[in-house]
Amino acid sequence: MRHFFGLLLGVFVAAALLLGGGWASQEVIRGAVQNVDPIKEPRMLIAIGVMVAVGLLLGLVLVGRVSPLATFIPSMALLAWTVVYVLDVSRAASLAPTGASVHHELAQAGQGTLTLLSSGVYAMVGIALFLPVLMPSRWARQVGSEEEEEDEEGLGF
Repeated sequence: MRHFFGLLLGVFVAAALLLGGGWASQEVIRGAVQNVDPIKEPRMLIAIGVMVAVGLLLGLVLVGRVSPLATFIPSMALLAWTVVYVLDVSRAASLAPTGASVHHELAQAGQGTLTLLSSGVYAMVGIALFLPVLMPSRWARQVGSEEEEEDEEGLGF
């Protein structure tokens, strides 16, 4: 059950990194180019808040005692997209929602994801998210957990 919730958490983390991080990075870049004061512009404050929330979520998943699937799913998405970008830039760019047919905010998030992809940020984050998968202690249950005690009682030990 722990790994199922880890899978769901991994999908959520991947969406937060791609959509939330992409939108926030594009908004912050826009503000930096236009020399916008973050205190006077509410969208800048929201973008910085989204970056803080995504960073907090990423940190909690990396150091928390959760299933390694919570880090494996987003790491594979980021690393696979990076490999596609290295092999074929136009194909990787076509995977981002940047067309005129999508909502403006989603297109802005797509532009931000392309910026993070082309600058190598997704490759670095993908590698950092993959490292907990390699730790055997992440795959095993905690010693002395309640589930293990219930299993032992049910078997007559």
